[in-house]
Amino acid sequence: MSLSPVEGVALAEIESGTGSGGPGVKGVVGRSPGQLAWLRLRRDRTAMVSGALLVFFLLLGLAAPLIEMAYGVGPREQFQKLLDGFGMPLGYAGGVTGDHWFGLEPGLGRDIFIRLIYGLRTSLFIAFAAALITATIGIVLGALAGYLGGWLDAVINWITDLTLAMPFLIIALALTPTLTLRFYGERGQVSSAFGVGVLIAVFAIFGWTSTARLVRGQVIALREREFVEAAKASGAGLGHMLFRQLLPNIWAPILVSFSLAVPQFITSEAALSFIGVGLSDETPSFGRMIYRSLDFLQTDPAYVFFPGITIFALVFAFNLFGDALRDALDPKSSR
Repeated sequence: MSLSPVEGVALAEIESGTGSGGPGVKGVVGRSPGQLAWLRLRRDRTAMVSGALLVFFLLLGLAAPLIEMAYGVGPREQFQKLLDGFGMPLGYAGGVTGDHWFGLEPGLGRDIFIRLIYGLRTSLFIAFAAALITATIGIVLGALAGYLGGWLDAVINWITDLTLAMPFLIIALALTPTLTLRFYGERGQVSSAFGVGVLIAVFAIFGWTSTARLVRGQVIALREREFVEAAKASGAGLGHMLFRQLLPNIWAPILVSFSLAVPQFITSEAALSFIGVGLSDETPSFGRMIYRSLDFLQTDPAYVFFPGITIFALVFAFNLFGDALRDALDPKSSR
């Protein structure tokens, strides 16, 4: 009987009493690849710390409306009376008080803390939505190209190469205002949902290629294995072969790719928002906050510090956790 790679990894890492058959042997305890990966992950302090930080950020983003209710300040409220004649916040460190924990924005007087919470919510929603869409497209196209091969593989590879050849930034700069004019006209007020949707669509157009190539290569390596041939001989259809035989054996690299794609989309969203693509100034965003803070680097450094350190900690935690997850899912890892 032939084993799939998933079954082989689980069998290779069975924990037992090393087999002399003596009275002290407790027996054989088998664990699935997921359980083995979780055990490795739990032993990794970096993974635990970065994972806890990610859970904290995710809870902040999900609970943004509740935090607004408890905090008593909305992201669009302006406190012009707390600004001086030059538009600078009164008090120390950019107007930090018990009512405004991170101070106020110069010029408009909006609360920085609550806008950071909603900016975190915006970035996480865009990043996870884009990562899910790109992963789905990449998995489907890569699995079809790798398993069926032939002309379909050639067409998908050609589309992949064409997409990679497109200049992402130039097309994003051209596509966003074109869509805005098409749906809203020159003077229409662009909704936050539209800007978020445009960014997700732009990421989806360009972000699926790496996952597709990864899945294609993994499927090509597995499609001639004995367990695949056995499933073919039993009359399994295309859907069964892809989703029951092949994809369960390559979920580990797909998961790692997904975990590393999320921080890339977070930084991409911040970069595009910084140059005014996609999100309007009314929508809380790290990129827009950092862009507005550039004029106040000397007079109000706290304004750039809080959004800058937040996005740094968020992306850094995602990258650390992604690296730890890759090590945990690798059965040959020495960590």
